[in-house]
Amino acid sequence: MSGMELKKQELGSLFMIGLPGPDLDDSTQRLIREYHINNFIIFKRNVVEPGQLRSLCDKLVRACLNVGLPAPLISIDQEGGTVARLPEPFCQFRGARELADSDNPGREVLKYARTCAQELLDVGINMNFAPVLDVCSVDKGYFMEHRSFGDDPERVAELGRLVIEEMESIGVASCGKHFPGLGAAIFDPHEELPVVAESVDRIRARDLVPFKAAISAGVASIMTSHTVYSNLDPKELATMSGRIVTDLLRIELGYNGLIVTDDLEMGAITQQGSIPHAALKAFCAGVDLLLICHNHDEVEASVSALGSGLDNGLISPERVSDSIARLTAVRKRFKV
Repeated sequence: MSGMELKKQELGSLFMIGLPGPDLDDSTQRLIREYHINNFIIFKRNVVEPGQLRSLCDKLVRACLNVGLPAPLISIDQEGGTVARLPEPFCQFRGARELADSDNPGREVLKYARTCAQELLDVGINMNFAPVLDVCSVDKGYFMEHRSFGDDPERVAELGRLVIEEMESIGVASCGKHFPGLGAAIFDPHEELPVVAESVDRIRARDLVPFKAAISAGVASIMTSHTVYSNLDPKELATMSGRIVTDLLRIELGYNGLIVTDDLEMGAITQQGSIPHAALKAFCAGVDLLLICHNHDEVEASVSALGSGLDNGLISPERVSDSIARLTAVRKRFKV
């Protein structure tokens, strides 16, 4: 088998996918077996109660190991507040803004991170798409207002760092999001494409501060934003922008960890073109892990799009190897 064929076999491991329900279904098993996918994200639709969720995660691990794949990354969005996937009897956490506005925000944030990480590990989840590092003003109509630690970059950086260090010390990979900062976006990228027109100087002085702190803290992963930053790259949204993902995050900020997209099925993506095309553009921009949370047909088509990119020279085998190495490093550090 040629080196190129071996690389094509590895392309599925560059994807993280959702499952349709609370058990390991035939479609997911086929994607594991035939496409070598071994990264998964948990939603409310996958959760009945703690024992069932533990069983589901155990089945995902066994399914990967049975076909010779490494044990998977199993992730979740468990920020607290409006973005939380685990129902009672799991702990119900306050949102980031409420924690930041409490009498002792450092203590409350550490308590959230400690309890959340332990609950996730108990059911077999080893990655949490938190903390939000977006710097967001109050009462100005920005949709991230309640999910952000506030409008002070240094305070957001401090509280975000506490979450990262506490979760990762317990054994759960964290993820700083949404690079390079979604705090000034009015529209929700789940629904439509936001445009942020902040100056480059303001982005550097405000939005990048928490991400720099996260990088210094050794954050396991950083998630990109499906938003156009017109003064950073007027043509491409951040997830698909080499200027933002590679030039700014990789080179200027020196981040060599895992970069993951937000869900490629969001309206900000699908209103601009196809999901497979977006997956290819995001990978070419420098992203390592491509997130598709619902439609398995889109997963298959997106893996094929990356395969075509490898065949026609848009993607190099070395580029695939680099992303696989970053994924492997996170899996080794945060074993289920």
